[in-house]
Amino acid sequence: MRVECPGCHKVYEIPDDRFKSNKKVTLPCPKCNTHIDIDPASSLNNPATPEDSKPDILSGEALKEKIVRSVGDLPPMPQAIFKAREILQDPNSSIKELAEVLESDPAIAAKVLQMANAPYYGMSGKVSSLQSASVVLGQKTIGELLTMAGASNVLGNTLEGYGLEAGFMWRHSLGVAFASRKIASMKHPSLTNDAFTAGLIHDVGKLVLDPYIVERKKTFESFMEDGQKTFLEAERAILGFSHSEIASELCKVWGVPASLAKAIQFHHDPALSNNDPLTYIIHTADALAMMTGLGLGVDGILYQLDQNAPLVLGLGEEETSEIMVETVVSVEDMMSEMKN
Repeated sequence: MRVECPGCHKVYEIPDDRFKSNKKVTLPCPKCNTHIDIDPASSLNNPATPEDSKPDILSGEALKEKIVRSVGDLPPMPQAIFKAREILQDPNSSIKELAEVLESDPAIAAKVLQMANAPYYGMSGKVSSLQSASVVLGQKTIGELLTMAGASNVLGNTLEGYGLEAGFMWRHSLGVAFASRKIASMKHPSLTNDAFTAGLIHDVGKLVLDPYIVERKKTFESFMEDGQKTFLEAERAILGFSHSEIASELCKVWGVPASLAKAIQFHHDPALSNNDPLTYIIHTADALAMMTGLGLGVDGILYQLDQNAPLVLGLGEEETSEIMVETVVSVEDMMSEMKN
């Protein structure tokens, strides 16, 4: 029996004699430890196979319905992230409450401490406990660290269909998060926290679509062989929808606030957002991260910035250059600590 991990998408061949009955079982993935639910009596265990071996491949609404049903199989975003957001948005909350959220997830807590010591925060080697991290760095920064810690495992996988090696998507996501926060702090300070979170998870739809793109690899390559068509255009032409549309469904599963889900859904088409500033922030940050070379995929060089974005946000050329330089430095500082 062939099964695919919903977390890292690694395919395993499991001998049928491992299953003495037709009862459902759950096994941990040896690679990423995500739980794999296996139903021996079901024909749905086998993952996508190459398109030339499958006579009928779904597309359009039929495929979208299938994908939406599978969204729930992805590993959930740690609830600590959204609990932290609620605390940060409550003016009467305390550092103690935030620390309690950290302590509820040991893995997240360890990652937060690691990130807190990154050169980016200027506290390298000085933060040794959650309490000191909360006091020294403050609530907003701890909330930001929680978001990064929770997303790091989800976004760190290889995405074969999109031509992204392990860590590339995480690197790009960090870049968009830092750039989004910088733009928001300059132009819409009240959106700073939301911009960081939305920027970090703006491409989660790619996690869902990647195995279906691998399944249709030859079709995608043929569609883009002239080098003029973007991957986004290929998604819409071949699948019938884009990763940003699927992302909105994933946002519902993860309980992402509607305002963030909207920005994520339209981050490639900000004009459809009715001039929503958060959407334009994420779109612009995505384009700037691409321009710096952070996480380029198969068609990164074709990414186009909406011509009205600088006007909507009021961004000048000098400000844009400042954002790009600061984004690269921020990502490098964070990545250097996470490698330790």
